[in-house]
Amino acid sequence: MLLLLRRTVPLLSRRFASCCPSAVPKPILASSVLLNLGKINGSIHSSFFGSVSGQNTGTMPERRPFVRLPTDVYPVNYGLCLRPDLIDFTFDGKLEAQVEVTQATNQIVMNCADIDIITASFAPDGGDEINATGFNYQNEDEKVTLSFPSALQKGSGTLKIDFVGELNDKMKGFYRSKYTTPAGETRYAAVTQFEATDARRAFPCWDEPAIKATFDIALIVPKDRVALSNMNVIDRKPYPDDENLVEVKFATTPIMSTYLVAFVIGEYDFVESQSSDGVTVRVYTPVGKAEQGKFALEVATKTLPFYNDYFNVPYPLPKIDLIAIADFAAGAMENWGLVTYRETALLIDPKNSCSSSRQWVALVVGHELAHQWFGNLVTMEWWTHLWLNEGFASWIEYLCVDHCFPEYDIWTQFVSADYTRALDLDALDSSHPIEVNVGHPSEVDEIFDAISYSKGASVIRMLHNYTGDEDFRKGMNAYLLKFQHKNASTEDLWDCLAQASGKPIAAVMSSWTKQMGFPIIVVDQEQQGEDRILKISQKKFCASGPHNGEDCPSWMVPISICTSEDPKCSKLKFLLDKAETTVTVSGIGPDQWVKINPGTVGFYRIQYSSSMLESLLPGVRDLSLQPVDRLGLQNDLFSLSRAGMISTVEVLKLMEAFINEPNYTVWSDLSCNLGVLSSLLSHTEFHEEIQEFIRDLFSPIGLRLGWDSKPGEGHLDALLRGLVLGKLGKAGHKPTLEEARRRFKEHVEGKQVLPADLRSPVYLTVLKHGDSATLDTMLKLHKQADMQEEKNRIERVLGAISAPELTQKVLNFALSEEVRPQDTVSVIGGVAGSSKLGRKAAWKFVRDNWEELYNRYQGGFLISRLIKLTVDGFAIDKMAAEVKSFFESHPAPAAERTVQQCCENILLNAAWLKRDADDIHQYLLQRKAPPV
Repeated sequence: MLLLLRRTVPLLSRRFASCCPSAVPKPILASSVLLNLGKINGSIHSSFFGSVSGQNTGTMPERRPFVRLPTDVYPVNYGLCLRPDLIDFTFDGKLEAQVEVTQATNQIVMNCADIDIITASFAPDGGDEINATGFNYQNEDEKVTLSFPSALQKGSGTLKIDFVGELNDKMKGFYRSKYTTPAGETRYAAVTQFEATDARRAFPCWDEPAIKATFDIALIVPKDRVALSNMNVIDRKPYPDDENLVEVKFATTPIMSTYLVAFVIGEYDFVESQSSDGVTVRVYTPVGKAEQGKFALEVATKTLPFYNDYFNVPYPLPKIDLIAIADFAAGAMENWGLVTYRETALLIDPKNSCSSSRQWVALVVGHELAHQWFGNLVTMEWWTHLWLNEGFASWIEYLCVDHCFPEYDIWTQFVSADYTRALDLDALDSSHPIEVNVGHPSEVDEIFDAISYSKGASVIRMLHNYTGDEDFRKGMNAYLLKFQHKNASTEDLWDCLAQASGKPIAAVMSSWTKQMGFPIIVVDQEQQGEDRILKISQKKFCASGPHNGEDCPSWMVPISICTSEDPKCSKLKFLLDKAETTVTVSGIGPDQWVKINPGTVGFYRIQYSSSMLESLLPGVRDLSLQPVDRLGLQNDLFSLSRAGMISTVEVLKLMEAFINEPNYTVWSDLSCNLGVLSSLLSHTEFHEEIQEFIRDLFSPIGLRLGWDSKPGEGHLDALLRGLVLGKLGKAGHKPTLEEARRRFKEHVEGKQVLPADLRSPVYLTVLKHGDSATLDTMLKLHKQADMQEEKNRIERVLGAISAPELTQKVLNFALSEEVRPQDTVSVIGGVAGSSKLGRKAAWKFVRDNWEELYNRYQGGFLISRLIKLTVDGFAIDKMAAEVKSFFESHPAPAAERTVQQCCENILLNAAWLKRDADDIHQYLLQRKAPPV
């Protein structure tokens, strides 16, 4: 499953509204003088959070007891027939499951939620049918116990259950999705989303990833509807009881987990192709929009053979369908053979889709198709190992996109979009280890977060670099072959990779997956003749400053070192497996620089001595450091400034060194960090001064790029132009504002349609400096938009409007019928991220409408995102107490950790502001002062 983590960067401070909406986000920098933090607010943290885990264990908040299903009866095959009613939003179902009884029992315990069982019986092979005499629902645990009058004997048999359920509107289980026909009529499709624990809402089942079986699925549906499932259709015939219905039967699936089962009933068009290895690929789109499926089709047909070759294991099904679902909570879901997507993660209109949308679709398709092997063919044994599924797919999607679209420079973007975001979140005391013991279903949603996805992907990237590509592929192939159609744990993968590489994989990796956090690598140097002696040590990095307590955790850290002689090539590699060490880099003159972690692959922050940092700065100005390392250097320094280890003024000085920077991703990171600073300083009297700093920094690159694309420009130029113009417009750069207004007027009047890549920055700019007429025009454009991407583009920037009564209008709009349920969150988040007043208004709105919002998302991950986007930017201690208090009286179990992280971020912001605000103000004033 892919969440919408990347596009909206959920580190609190890194809210999407701080960045240009067309960016594919993240952070930035600092410089030399290393100031002593003294005491930040560690004491506040420990007393404030109470139940937050210790430094190193990251235990979940207090949990209720949970017991997995008994193993005395297990399924071998599910024969499942479902008949949804698309008018009354109910469904009825018949289950005939071939089961194995491993020891005599007079009851069968299964998962079941929001389903009423009508009848149930068990027939042993060759024996008489025994009717169940009782159904005991344990609603809290989402289980049902079927009781039988006599013991079911060991052996095979058939379990039959007739049941009814509701096509809910909660975007989980078997649910209804609203769409509008080309003629303007409102209709509903019936669709599924089962991961993690919602197959039980569609049929009684053993809903645990390790209890695999085959499935024979049949759907009884209106004859004018498309019916899809994991496998290909083998029979479609009229339904005897109703001439308006047909019964559609699908081929038997391979052995698979329940969370990967899927079915869709609705109205769709499709485009079709065949991959070079003979798999039929279809992309299903809303009616009349088949053209918009062509880009995803092209990506999918290139991706399947790429994975086939990379894993050296063929795709095991005859077909794969990719389908766009109107109401969809996540980004996409990897159901085997029937992958479901948000419309914005699958559909591309050549005229109206921007470059970042094309890139997003390519990444999401790459992510979900990777799961067809890694997750579907071999599945985690339990949700504790979810990170392996998601971290791996989040890493390899980049490998795949790099293969399909080398011009995207996607690995540099990985560092900004995933790696630095994971570092930010994992520096909090309220983070958690990659591997989290999960029990009750309500806990599972909570670990679908940036640690499982982005830190998971980052440590796998580090592991891939440590083992080398050839051994990594060899180990992956062995793992997939050994565990295909079975379940595996993290340790099983480590064993296969260790055998292939001969390296201590488990010992190295367990220090990254079983404890939370990461190290800061502290480096000092001394020149001796032609040798550079480096003293390198590690300690845990915390967002509130370095960990100075007893029993400091340590990591096994793959360290690589490059020099100015060849910035792309490691001159020395070793494994740091103790607190500190000294290494010698030979053949280096005193005027050459030394850089740790070339490629920014190792998952750690670096603190250089002043002299080492000074020597690296020219590499930023003259671009001799590779882009990913320019980005990594400033990102580390920005993070050190937030932690109070250096002054934020040093960061601002370094930012000014990026005046010649040509690279989109480096600018994107810089932009995000400036967004964080701007948000922080909105709590001061000198917010305008940081806007002036932003205008000064971005004007030269804005001037170089201009408004219109030039011959020979590519994907990254388009992304950079959108980013820079949006940044300048939001900061009130007059020429940008005037040109944006002129182009917006022509766009609205139909004289000159804005290119898709310019729409976000123009919309943002005119709204930020607009009035009620501007907002009304924008809402009209939203209503007229035929494409979800355009609606979302507008929704994400509406919050930029400044006047309080208009902000309220936007918040009310977020909950209106005009906005799809899954998109309400980004409208409210846009308001919260726009200004100090917006933040207050959004938080009040969430509190006032909590019941409706909580009911809408039923405690899923969207509720966590909503909380994060709304409160993460506060910077006053008392707001942390207010947030904590609100969620104590309005519990949201799936977002407990998110609430802790938000409160911690608020306290960190407040400490940062107290510590550095005056110095920042002085610096911003004196940089404009005339020379004496």
